[in-house]
Amino acid sequence: MAILEDERLVELLVDRPELDRTVGNIYLGKVEAVLPGMQAAFVDIGTEKSAFLHASDLVEPEEDEDNGNGDEPKQRGRHQRNSRRIPNIQDQLERGQNLLVQVTKEPIGTKGPRVTAQVSLAGRFLVYMPLASKVGVSRKIEARDERYRLRQMVRKFLPKNSGGVIIRTVAEELTEDHLKRELKSLLGLWKKIQRKAHFVRLKAPHLVQREASLTSGIIRDLFSDKVDRLLVDSKDIHREINRYLSQVHPELKKRVKLHKSSTPLFDEFDIEEEIRVLFDRRVNMPSGGYIIIEPTEALVSIDVNTGSYTGKKDHEKTILRTNLDAVREIARHLRLRDVGGIIVIDFIDMESQANRDRVLHELRTHLGRDRARTRAFQVSELGLIEMTRQRVRPALWDSMTIPCPDCGGFGMVFRPEVVARRLERSLRRAAHGEKETKMTVQLHPEVALYLLEQEPDFLDEVRRATGLDLEIRDNPTNQMDQFKLVAQPAGRDVTGEYKVS
Repeated sequence: MAILEDERLVELLVDRPELDRTVGNIYLGKVEAVLPGMQAAFVDIGTEKSAFLHASDLVEPEEDEDNGNGDEPKQRGRHQRNSRRIPNIQDQLERGQNLLVQVTKEPIGTKGPRVTAQVSLAGRFLVYMPLASKVGVSRKIEARDERYRLRQMVRKFLPKNSGGVIIRTVAEELTEDHLKRELKSLLGLWKKIQRKAHFVRLKAPHLVQREASLTSGIIRDLFSDKVDRLLVDSKDIHREINRYLSQVHPELKKRVKLHKSSTPLFDEFDIEEEIRVLFDRRVNMPSGGYIIIEPTEALVSIDVNTGSYTGKKDHEKTILRTNLDAVREIARHLRLRDVGGIIVIDFIDMESQANRDRVLHELRTHLGRDRARTRAFQVSELGLIEMTRQRVRPALWDSMTIPCPDCGGFGMVFRPEVVARRLERSLRRAAHGEKETKMTVQLHPEVALYLLEQEPDFLDEVRRATGLDLEIRDNPTNQMDQFKLVAQPAGRDVTGEYKVS
């Protein structure tokens, strides 16, 4: 699924049968371990690795959120945990206890999924939180009068002691009937979940409620009158969407179009081309500048460069223009690549504090369109902007790529001249062992060509230095910086015995 804004790709969502999407799923889990020192517990929910439950996820969230997007649940940060009274986890849980939990974050790297005991059920207009007590309103509804109207309306028909509710952005200007009907549906769903979890005698771990599919979740959470049109190339999904809209928002059906052209849908909007270059480390900007995006184990580093754009007169204006262009691309690529965690951006140094503030303000403005929670900090003394972006699942480059078999994911291979030096040292080691007298050296064609053209005396010099009878052959199956030593006449591969590190 592709989301376009101003005719540019800003989000790419991938769902395949073999991808086990768990965010939003509700499980009856079993507490495996309680760790007071970490204020956390590990819960067996049937996944490969036990789920992580922090003590802060046992208590009611403090602030209003547009939560409940099964695809993008909001995760509370460390700075928010400290503002609430967090119970001692050993007083709340014990090993072997059954516990109803909901997944908030997919397994990432070596970490298992993250879960919360504060279960929430997402509808199109409301998020029902059975264990909470407040009525909240999405922050994206900015009009104070409308926030008050919606809050009072829901409080009026929300049954006492039945839980809390968050009113979502798409509920703006809705009538009471819409909200009342959806709340009734969510209350009914919660009763079914409770019956299943507590009265059917399920054996933990067990899946109690599966989150909506990617298509259903996105239609529920994103498709509103702010979306110009929705194009679908599947008749079945087109029917499914129209059926759903008939019940919740019939006016939007006219914006749903079935793509009938023989040209593939993604090709018609040049989306395939954008996907092809999605993971390039260099992103060029219209001004001539460019950014470099480098993911590392701990954080994502982004560097901004002027490139071919040198401006006309004012050096500071040139830098400001490049940095402002970079802000738009950075915000877009964070969403597009679904980058999460710590991000450090090295903008081009600006002398003017006003210009620094402008770049930071522009960055925060563009990040405001992001569905994931973001936080950008002030420009540091080194001219860096540090920011965080909510991580719910592995970034697209983790879920769509594997490490390069040639370079081991390093992104680099040795130059031919370096391969030649490594080869020379290996051959000297072989000669020192005095076990081999004749060898065939197999090299990648480019390295063999380099020796032939740039170091034509290489073979004779090594022969004289080692006393080995050597011949070189090119082998296209070799990796660029890989060589093989084959002892003759037996034809035995002895590379491992003499290869240098």
